[in-house]
Amino acid sequence: MPIPHTGFVDSRDFTRIARAIRFIDANFRAQPRLAEIAAAAGLSAFHFNRLFHRWAGITPKQYLAFVTGREARGALAGQSSVLDAAYAVGLSGPGRLHDLIVTLDAVTPGELKARGRGISIHYGFSDTPFGRALIAATARGLCHLAFVEPGEEQRELGALQGRWHEAQVDRDDSQARNLAMRIWSPVDRVTDPLRLAVAGTNFQLKVWQALLDLGARGPTSYSALAKAIGHPRSLRAVGTAVGANPVGWLIPCHNVLRKDGALGGYHWGEDRKRAMLTWRSLSAPRHKPEVPVPAVRHAT
Repeated sequence: MPIPHTGFVDSRDFTRIARAIRFIDANFRAQPRLAEIAAAAGLSAFHFNRLFHRWAGITPKQYLAFVTGREARGALAGQSSVLDAAYAVGLSGPGRLHDLIVTLDAVTPGELKARGRGISIHYGFSDTPFGRALIAATARGLCHLAFVEPGEEQRELGALQGRWHEAQVDRDDSQARNLAMRIWSPVDRVTDPLRLAVAGTNFQLKVWQALLDLGARGPTSYSALAKAIGHPRSLRAVGTAVGANPVGWLIPCHNVLRKDGALGGYHWGEDRKRAMLTWRSLSAPRHKPEVPVPAVRHAT
């Protein structure tokens, strides 16, 4: 299957893409025609076919065949859960996300206590394959990536400023667009690691690192994360830490499924989560070595 995503669709079109993916996933057994899928997205068949191909790198008909084949292979394999089936059909293959070699760098306790005093943050808004996003970075690395619905820019900016209350915050949309292109670039590998500079408790940092480690391999579960950090019974606390992830997509909380394989909740909506999993499954190469993710550096 060709590697998709040579460019970003307009953020206003992402809702239609997500709606179409949900429709195909829910109705693939009926093998709907292109016109039916396009109608679910609110577009003409011609316009929708071009839009979907630009986003996914394949046509809606090809994606329908992909979903059908994936479900058939899962059924034939007799897997015990949808999560197991997801692993069996290649969703665990490494995608471009961790070819970037993400380095997670925790802020110091002093910086955390000072809530960003003395730190300069540049933020901006950019289109991405999953809609409009607010992306912010310090001199040390990317510190915030959140997806934004129309009209909610100020609310998400308030969340950034609340996390870094004492920091100097300035707008730079050009930097945000450059970061978005780097994060979702069609180029498989970059030589300079993409650094994340995040603020969190020790427990949150452990969970986020586990997300980087396990999420790089594909879908995972809350129980797997809890075991990975040595707290197998702390499922609720792990779930809270996953929900507090300040850097969407790069710390891949969208890869956390329920133990039975159900999507579960997602801070930026289940349709976006479904689209992210689709993007990953379509772009995962079949024979590419995984890239180890460096461990979190905890400041002392």
